[in-house]
Amino acid sequence: MKRIALLAAAALAVTAVAAEAQHAPTRRKIVESITIDASPDKVWSVVGNPADANWIENVTRGERQGSADKPVFRLTLKNGHVIVEEARKLDAERKSFAYYILENEVADLPAKDYSATISVQPEGAQARVEWRAAFYRGHPNNDPPPELNDENSETRVRAWIHASLENLKARLEKSGS
Repeated sequence: MKRIALLAAAALAVTAVAAEAQHAPTRRKIVESITIDASPDKVWSVVGNPADANWIENVTRGERQGSADKPVFRLTLKNGHVIVEEARKLDAERKSFAYYILENEVADLPAKDYSATISVQPEGAQARVEWRAAFYRGHPNNDPPPELNDENSETRVRAWIHASLENLKARLEKSGS
């Protein structure tokens, strides 16, 4: 009888842990890309200068701070809030920029522990820009409000990335530079 009670208690504990895990955040990954009718060098001249962030959706100004080996970029949003990102790797030869967001308001970008890499590669006479991001939802604890759950956080971050890439394309194709 004790054995059955022990098995029942263990089964309940496993069920409780499994139910709890359903509410825990999961790492989300997004890959978005776009082809731009401009040379990779011209596209990199914008992407490779993170302080020139006006093409990023909702950003009005970017500025570089920090040291030469660990640059930090402060992106000011239309509402006055900021996103602070640290460059992890800015590789001009490979046309790749990896960064980590140190600070952001989840109302603006519903993501925590966000890291991304933006790369520019030749595609014929054009450039292919790929943005890879990984993050956790904006609410790190169990039972997030609906706007900060896994699915809605991913939807909003994906929309932000997509709109940013479209802005980059429009800027470069319109100006020809």
